[in-house]
Amino acid sequence: MVGWMVGLSVVAVSLTASGAETPPAPTPPAVEAPPPAPYCEGEYADSYSALSPKARAFEQAMQKKYTYCVRSTAVYECLSYGAEGNVRRTRTPVSAHGTAFAYRQQAGETLLLTNQHVVEWPDVTSDAHPVDGVPSGCKRVKDGLSIVENEADHYDRDDIPLSTAVVDPQLDLAVIKSKTPLTVMPWKVGKSAAVRERDVVDVRGFPLGVFNATNMGKVISAYDHDEYKDWYHDDFVIDALLSQGNSGSPVLAISCKTGEFELVGVYHAGYSRGSALNVVVGIDQARDLMNNLRRTPKRALEGTTPLDALARARVAKRAEVSATPFFPFGSRTAAVFPRADGTLLFALYEQDFPRRVHPLIVMEDLPVASTEEGFGRVGRVWFGGERGLLERTRADQDAELQQQLARLLDALRRDATLAFSYQDSLPGSDESRQTFDTSARLGKTLERTIVAHRDLSDAAAELADRFAPGATEPATRTESVLKNPPPPGIHLGLADEPGGQPLPSAPPRDSGARQPARSTQGKAARTPSGR
Repeated sequence: MVGWMVGLSVVAVSLTASGAETPPAPTPPAVEAPPPAPYCEGEYADSYSALSPKARAFEQAMQKKYTYCVRSTAVYECLSYGAEGNVRRTRTPVSAHGTAFAYRQQAGETLLLTNQHVVEWPDVTSDAHPVDGVPSGCKRVKDGLSIVENEADHYDRDDIPLSTAVVDPQLDLAVIKSKTPLTVMPWKVGKSAAVRERDVVDVRGFPLGVFNATNMGKVISAYDHDEYKDWYHDDFVIDALLSQGNSGSPVLAISCKTGEFELVGVYHAGYSRGSALNVVVGIDQARDLMNNLRRTPKRALEGTTPLDALARARVAKRAEVSATPFFPFGSRTAAVFPRADGTLLFALYEQDFPRRVHPLIVMEDLPVASTEEGFGRVGRVWFGGERGLLERTRADQDAELQQQLARLLDALRRDATLAFSYQDSLPGSDESRQTFDTSARLGKTLERTIVAHRDLSDAAAELADRFAPGATEPATRTESVLKNPPPPGIHLGLADEPGGQPLPSAPPRDSGARQPARSTQGKAARTPSGR
């Protein structure tokens, strides 16, 4: 268009100089909107050619970047025993590096966004919450957070200290803050819901914590729901080659309207069996966290029902008609046995069950008079060992033990309710897509619950070690408690002990046969990328 206008001016001058009659000026064409940039039909571009020269020059000219290398440190104290039986305390320092980016200055502080798994360490190490180089059962006694140049930066004087403003485990996001002014990201917050497959993305972070780097890639899946461990959010998947240390990196897309970058997500994990399958938390879910420093409400576990009279009736009926009233509880097996008077008996077994079938703990769950009182109330408690069971009366229980037992019984109730619901869903799970999805959701919830209750299961085993019948204490047969419990205050000895009574036979149970569950191959596990 510019060349055509210049040519027209030259022609007009020539005609005027020759004395020829000047032709009438042509009617200017109607003004049309400029054509859209190539590969830019949606909200975000499919090609870097849509990036405006101004935005490109701005990014290349920036001397101080808005992404920062974050060093997270902790010290764990581990207890052990020396040769003379004295307690030894050893402390192990650990550190990890990730990425954070500044997005706002507020009240004299700079706010940064990163991943929750970058800034937080577990309170106590365990199989469910491991820390590299630290044994299970160690307690965190110290932690710290700061901005460093890179993972090799050991000069502490110029480190910028950070503090935590709010964390959201479901989103795997955290807002941290610095009292030192930092360069803030110049780009606006976009819309992750508008991201489509093949959109190009730009990721800024510190791979392996070594240096500031920019990775490029494309969206290969616009939606992926994340329910790994405590996570519960929506992701999209990109093929950018990212590494540990990139956790918390901003993921930018190019706006078709402005030609500038927009923040559409935060990189937080990758598939362990995929070379370039990296998942990004959609930024739409993080707006409340970023703007109001408020985490999302904790979700209720899918498939769980309230612990009320109806849930108790379902558990009692399921235990009555089934020949296998067992369910998983942490790393152990539990069972529930109904009694004719409406009482439920919850039994927790050792890890090598059924090789050894004596229970560690048997808890009596008594029915309540009113449906408004909930599931039930705590009754008697027996602790078990190789010799049998021994009742520990309420007078033998201090306040701390009573609280532990109440939490244990509540968890047993919930796990039994969930496990029975899942088991009941299996025979008809292939009838329709809806029933299949329902059964799959129950299975995932059950898996998370098993992991969450491992510590509680181990604590119950420790209680059994403390309170199981000793060599000189009278013990009661397991069958006497589970099939015909003695009245309060009455002890039934072993059948071969003086005063032992023959055991009445238990009424037969219905077989309640069920179809075996189909085996399915699970999706590759995700791995947090920050550590």
